[in-house]
Amino acid sequence: MTRTNYLNTFKAAVVSLPQGSKLLFLMICDLLAFIVAIYTAISFKFGFDTSIAIIADSLPAVTLVVGCKLLLFWKMGVYKPVLRYLGAEFAPIALRAIVASLLVSIVLNYGLSWVNLPISILVNDAILTMLISIVMRLFLRSALIKILHGEQPEPNMEKAAIYGAGSAGSLLYETLVRENGYKPICFIDDDADLHNRVLNGLKVYPPSELEQLKAAGKINVILLAMPTVPSSRRKAILNSLQSLSISLKTVPSISEILTAGGAVDKIRDIDIEDLLGREQIAPLPDLMQEDIRGKVVLVTGAGGSIGSELCRQIAKQQPKELILFDLSEFALYKIDLELGETYPELVKLAHLGSVTDRERFGWLLRDRSVQTVYHAAAYKHVPLVEANVVAGIRNNIIGTWVAASESVAAGVEKFVLISTDKAVRPTNVMGATKRVTELILQALAAKDVATCLTMVRFGNVLGSSGSVIPRFQQQLVKGQPLTVTHEDITRYFMSIPEAATLVIQAGAMGCGGEVFLLDMGEPVRIRDLAAQMIRLNGLEPDVDVPIEITGLRPGEKIYEELLLDMDLAAPTKHPKIFCAREAHLTWEVLQWELERLETEVAANRADGCLALLRILVPEYQPAEKPKLDRSIDLLTAA
Repeated sequence: MTRTNYLNTFKAAVVSLPQGSKLLFLMICDLLAFIVAIYTAISFKFGFDTSIAIIADSLPAVTLVVGCKLLLFWKMGVYKPVLRYLGAEFAPIALRAIVASLLVSIVLNYGLSWVNLPISILVNDAILTMLISIVMRLFLRSALIKILHGEQPEPNMEKAAIYGAGSAGSLLYETLVRENGYKPICFIDDDADLHNRVLNGLKVYPPSELEQLKAAGKINVILLAMPTVPSSRRKAILNSLQSLSISLKTVPSISEILTAGGAVDKIRDIDIEDLLGREQIAPLPDLMQEDIRGKVVLVTGAGGSIGSELCRQIAKQQPKELILFDLSEFALYKIDLELGETYPELVKLAHLGSVTDRERFGWLLRDRSVQTVYHAAAYKHVPLVEANVVAGIRNNIIGTWVAASESVAAGVEKFVLISTDKAVRPTNVMGATKRVTELILQALAAKDVATCLTMVRFGNVLGSSGSVIPRFQQQLVKGQPLTVTHEDITRYFMSIPEAATLVIQAGAMGCGGEVFLLDMGEPVRIRDLAAQMIRLNGLEPDVDVPIEITGLRPGEKIYEELLLDMDLAAPTKHPKIFCAREAHLTWEVLQWELERLETEVAANRADGCLALLRILVPEYQPAEKPKLDRSIDLLTAA
């Protein structure tokens, strides 16, 4: 049998030991420690030459003192902490037990004539017991970790530099030495006072030495352990590390720990969201609850990226009932199952259906007495809608007309439309249809109806279906070049949870007819985004992974904007939400055009639909004539 086999057998034997055997072993170790402590205390008092004779003369008293300590250690929970995860919390537990045993020994010393140990010996014994117990447990813990985790072959372990020599970095180190996969090599920190000092046995280096450490082959991954730093600082650190072309990972930020239940010592890959540097602002509770708590809420497109996150956020606010409405059976099944497992007390209804079905949608609103509607159902993928004009108009425009008008007829209190920055000066069918949906709400709101109809306009969300980020990730996994449509194309980005919480809060401030704009931060150049994703994987752009420029797709814009005139945007009580009112059509004029559009959709006439779209949205300037796929239009019209 080889040495490795012996070690694996020994490791298995240690792991499989019964709890009683582990406790007995620890108590025997403590018993030996107590004997050493009392022997040393007596030797300090009378000298080492005579200590054995004195112990023999006072054996009953010594036995009583040692037995009291062992009993109190057991009674006061000293043996409850798990040895391999033992930390600083052991010290106060042991201190209480030792102080208690000291007091008991002093009482017995005065109460029993045959217990005649000097008080100085008892005090020194207590001090020595504390020191020996802590040192012994640290040694045993280190040995146990070595047995369980110390035999992993070096080539199979990532050599890690922990960036952040604070409490999070120390906690991460403690986790890494207990788990396989990463070998901590050193700490990195910006604080000059920490440079060249030692933390957990590892040297702390300045960031300037990272390149040298990598070149020497000492590290091949950097673990960012700075969860409390502001997002802007986090972004700056990550940007500075990208030039190293080394694998980067991180522990969750404080906002992730609080909202997603993460743990500060759990490692995850760096997300593009980390590189955007957006400061997370805590939601305002009154706005989050205004249209949800104790109310019947319906979400259209509940299985989509934004719709499903809206459902998660709504479930947290304790609605009276949450109705999930979607045409996709699988998407609806997934979000319904997830909510059922996460929020077992939530009253919910999963309803399959299309927002274009006027009778059924209206019946559902009235039957469930819906009070708030979040309308997220839409076709959003620009090239697909460009190639499926009739299907896009039917779902986006006719569907919103049905949903909004039926909500008004059913007496819904609040109707919130999820819109897009592509509705501003649209160059594609999708953007033009979303602008028409805004016109519908604005015109209905101007009729002074009882329902508050409002809309929220924002840009791209990270990780949504059809987003560029998942596409880049797929291309990286497959070893393909990353494809960008234009050298200078830029987009606004925010995370899906942030977008959903801001939508709910914006909707709560709506009075009717206004457009709410979300602060999207600075626009991001997509080519730079592609290069960042390559570097996050420890590769070099255009060296290890090429970036190809493929040309703009039909209807695609180089830049996006949130408002025709940003001077019209007014601040609200939320620092990341702005409000504006825009010119719109009267309902009488709009209704006439919508009825004509409905006729063209029913006849599956894409050219007629496009002509009416240009009338409804004069600023719609298509970059080129859409390539219509009539076979797909006919299928979707069936």
